[in-house]
Amino acid sequence: MSRDGRQRVLQALRRAGHALGVQEVAELVGLHENSVRFHLDRLVDEGAATRDAEPRTGRGRPRHAYTVTAEPGAHGDHRDYRLLAEILAGAMASGPDPTSTAIDAGQRWGRYLAPQPRPFGQTDQPAALTEVARIMSDIGFAPEVDEPAAGVSDRELTSHHCPFLEVAGEHPEIVCSVHLGLIQGALEGLRAPVAATELAPWVTASTCVATISAT
Repeated sequence: MSRDGRQRVLQALRRAGHALGVQEVAELVGLHENSVRFHLDRLVDEGAATRDAEPRTGRGRPRHAYTVTAEPGAHGDHRDYRLLAEILAGAMASGPDPTSTAIDAGQRWGRYLAPQPRPFGQTDQPAALTEVARIMSDIGFAPEVDEPAAGVSDRELTSHHCPFLEVAGEHPEIVCSVHLGLIQGALEGLRAPVAATELAPWVTASTCVATISAT
């Protein structure tokens, strides 16, 4: 997700000065809890925050609380997540069906990041597209939903920035398939009456366009 969202989450932890739960952080930064949980997990992976399970007082899983860590020192703190991403993308690309695998991975994450409607409920098209744009914006795609011309049923979701650009240069079939899968999974998770049917990468030097069609 976007570095801006992650910095907001990190600043909220720093200002608090004590452990915060996902819901508390979400209220402070104005992001959906799933997005905040994603950012917090990344901050923990990067060593910028710690996660601890608070003592359970009732039924259910224990609540996790997050605190900011001290500024990293000079020794042993170097991390290269771009290299890890390239290794994983390369491994995926060498598999028997890399495109389907990448789409499936994106769909799973898209469904996870989308807020679930109530049982038997749906999210109408305008609300679904707004929510998907928010999710993609949090990730860093700088999305824009078009205003369709009269008589045109399909919509377009244009991404003006690729947060995985460096890896996409080496493995476009993986990154673009994950991109498509994220949109598909989010729309599915929202139970929207539309679906992403295709993704046209590099329509311009900086934009990719997903076609959204009624189901």
